[in-house]
Amino acid sequence: MGARAEAAADTRRRVVDAAADLLRRRLRVDIRLEDVAAAAGVSVQTVLRVAGSKSELFRVAFEQLLSEIAAQLDGAAPGDVHAAVRTWFDHYEQIGDVVIRGLADETGPAVVFPILEVGRARHRQRVEYLLGPLLAGRSPKKRAVALDALVCASDVYTWKLLRRDFGRSRAEAEATMRLMIESVVGRH
Repeated sequence: MGARAEAAADTRRRVVDAAADLLRRRLRVDIRLEDVAAAAGVSVQTVLRVAGSKSELFRVAFEQLLSEIAAQLDGAAPGDVHAAVRTWFDHYEQIGDVVIRGLADETGPAVVFPILEVGRARHRQRVEYLLGPLLAGRSPKKRAVALDALVCASDVYTWKLLRRDFGRSRAEAEATMRLMIESVVGRH
């Protein structure tokens, strides 16, 4: 790759990283291109040249954010409650407050709805992948009810209640979440 191509790739990376960082902190579509340009150290014109449009820029930034989250949550094996809770807390400790603010403002016009919807769907998939094996032998109806309970027990709102509202230490909050999960799966 020549120097010019490397510089263009570096500029693109800086622009997308800046947009992803702003999304990570705000989860809102009212992020201005001027904010992205300032964070990337380029002009708005350069942002548009690199991305094509604001919607395309945030689509790419959103994909980057999803990849980062997936990598962050990839530290637990199916059936390992301790590791599952630890990876959720690692994730929630980093972006939980931003997610809670986004959920609180969910009906506002500036919230990034796809992020919230994808987050809900991916959380449920992750719970089913990690904790579903612990529900073996249950009827489909009882398994579905237990899975709903596990989704709730491991949700970001549960983290918020334990850490922010109740003021529990991370260790105490993790122990409480594990207790809820183990109660649902019958290992308490």
